[in-house]
Amino acid sequence: MSNDLHQTQNPPTDPHAAAPPPSPDSPPPALPATRVPRTRTGAVWFGVCTAALLLVVLIVFMLQNTRSVEVSFLGMHGHLPLALGLLVAAVGAAILTMVVGAARITQLRRLSRRQRH
Repeated sequence: MSNDLHQTQNPPTDPHAAAPPPSPDSPPPALPATRVPRTRTGAVWFGVCTAALLLVVLIVFMLQNTRSVEVSFLGMHGHLPLALGLLVAAVGAAILTMVVGAARITQLRRLSRRQRH
């Protein structure tokens, strides 16, 4: 009896042995996870959702910063809402960054063409 009890508590494990058939009460085995391929439509959908969330954040920011401030730029003076001034500065910085990036891309493309020919 002692041997039988010992064997049921610690059954021998053989890595090459076949797995026992599932019992009728157990749930069906999980199917291997198949990865859904990424598509351009999915990327566009993600971009649109991200842009919409950023626009909501921008609208909230602008609604909370409506106080008027004085702005001086290259001899021009005027008053405008703080949020609008910050937005104009951010858009100007983004445009400047895109111009520098476009110049670098153009430079790399020219270099690549020269190396191919």
